[in-house]
Amino acid sequence: MQIPKTEETKKYKDDYIPYPRIEDVLEKGGPYPQVILPQFGGYWIEDPEAPVGTPTSSDSSFCEEEEDGLSPGGGGGGGGFSYRLECNSISRAYRKHFLGKEHMNYYCTGSSMGHLIMSLKYEEADGQESLRIMLRSKTKTLHERIPLEGLLHLPSVPQIAKALSLIFCFLSPKASQLIVSFDEHEVNNTFKFGVIYQKFGQTTEEELFGNNEETPAFTEFLSVLGDNIELQEFKGFRGGLDVSHGQTGSESVYTTFRQREIMFHVSTKLPFTEGDIQQLQRKRHIGNDIVAAVFQEEPTPFVPDMIASNFLHAYVLVQVENPCTDHTMYKVSVTAREDVPPFGPPLPNPAVFKKGPEFREFLLTKLINAENACCKSDKFAKLEERTRAALLDNLHDELHRQTQATVGLGSTTDEEKLENGGHGGLLESFKVRLAKFVNVQAKNINVKQKNKYRNNTTAQNRIECLFSNLCLTFGFSIKLLCSSTYRSFLVIQLHFSNSIIIIMGSFRANIKQINVIKVIK
Repeated sequence: MQIPKTEETKKYKDDYIPYPRIEDVLEKGGPYPQVILPQFGGYWIEDPEAPVGTPTSSDSSFCEEEEDGLSPGGGGGGGGFSYRLECNSISRAYRKHFLGKEHMNYYCTGSSMGHLIMSLKYEEADGQESLRIMLRSKTKTLHERIPLEGLLHLPSVPQIAKALSLIFCFLSPKASQLIVSFDEHEVNNTFKFGVIYQKFGQTTEEELFGNNEETPAFTEFLSVLGDNIELQEFKGFRGGLDVSHGQTGSESVYTTFRQREIMFHVSTKLPFTEGDIQQLQRKRHIGNDIVAAVFQEEPTPFVPDMIASNFLHAYVLVQVENPCTDHTMYKVSVTAREDVPPFGPPLPNPAVFKKGPEFREFLLTKLINAENACCKSDKFAKLEERTRAALLDNLHDELHRQTQATVGLGSTTDEEKLENGGHGGLLESFKVRLAKFVNVQAKNINVKQKNKYRNNTTAQNRIECLFSNLCLTFGFSIKLLCSSTYRSFLVIQLHFSNSIIIIMGSFRANIKQINVIKVIK
C-alpha cells in the first residue's frame, strides 16, 4: 500500500510504531508466520481463532442460495461441504420472481433521488396475500415482500392515480428484458485469479515473478485448482489470455465450479522475458487481478504490499506440508486491504486441510467470495456506483422512449411499428375504437340510463359497464363518459382532468382486481 509523501503522512509515520519489516522477521529465524502486515498497516489478516459467528460479507450482501434473497444471511449450503458462495442475489431476483409472470413495471422521472425504476407483483401463497416490490435507484436496489394481512391503510385509487402522474408504466414489450440486463450487469460468472509461487526468503515482486521452476509440489497444488489446458484455440473463458497467437504462453490452468468459469494466471506459465527484471509480461496479468493465491513450498513470510498493484486487494496463502504423499496437507491464511469487508467461509482452527475435494471446494469458494468482497472496497465501489448511475439513466431514457413509441406519442422505427401491430401505437388504435364505440353506444343506450350516469356525481363506488358486461369497483367518485376494451386493456375516459385511464386485466364477467397502469392526460 503506497502512502502519499505529504507532511501529514510524514508526521503520521514519525508517531507510528511500524510493524517489523519482512527482512527483520527472516533475520530472527523461524518459526515464521505465513503472512505479516506491511510496516504501516493498510491490511487485515483473518484470525482462525475468531468465534464462528464472526461476520462475513454475507451479512452486508445477499447469498445466492437463499430462497428469496430478501434478507441477509439465511441458509443454503450450495455445495457438498456447505461452503456458501456470497453474492448479491437481488441482481437475479427480477429474473426469478418477475420475468414471464404477471407484474407491473414503473419508472419515475426527476425525483429527489434521481430516476427510479419499480417492479410490483401481487402474490398469493397458502392463503396469504402479499406484494413483492423491487425499487431501483442510482445507489442500490431494494427488494421486499410485504404481507397484505394486517395492513389497515392501503393506498386508494385516487392516491395511486396521483402517483401515476409521476410514475409511468412501461408498455414496451422489451421492458422486462431491458430491466433484466440492468439488474444483472454486476452478475459475474467468470473469474480470473493470480497464482504466485513463492520460494523461501523471497521478499520482492521481482523475485516472485522471476520464478520459472514448477516443482512437483507446485504442480500437485495446481492440479487441485483445475485442469491444465492448451491455450491455442481454447473455447472457454480465457481471462484475458491469448488463445490465437500464443503471446501469453502455451498453457494455463482452468476449471468450472458451480456454474462459474475460472481461469488462473499462473506466474510460472506466463511468458518469461530474459533481461526483464520486473517481468512485466507476468505482472501485466497478475497485477490486474483482484485476488491471488500464493503458494509456499516452505514456511516463509509473505507481506501483501510486496507486489505493487492498484487492483490486487486480497491474497489467499497456501503452504504445503508433506507434498506428493498420501498425507499432503495445506495450511491456509488470508489477508486483504482494510476497506475489504470480511468474507467466508471462515478459516477453521487450525486452518489446515487435507488434500482432497473439501479443500478444493473451500479454496475456490474463498477465492470467489474474496473477489465479490473486494468489489465493495472504496476503489471498486465508487467505480460501480458511477457505472450503475449511468446504466440507470440509459435504462430510464430507453424505457421512456419505447413506452412513448408504443402508445404512439413519440417517433417510432419500422421495427417498433411492427411490434405494435403495424399502427401508430396503442393510443392511436383505441382512439379510433373509442370513436366508433361512442357512436354505436349513443344509439343503444337509452336516455334514462345515460341520465343515470350523467347525474350521479356523488359517491359512486360501482360502475356498470353495460356494453361489456363488466362490473368494476372503484374507491372514489367518478362519472363514466365512455369506455372501451382493446386487446388486454380496458380504456376509460373520466370526467376529471380529461384523463384516460388504461386498465390492464383479464376481462371476464366478474373482475375482482384491476391494475391501473397508466393515466394519459
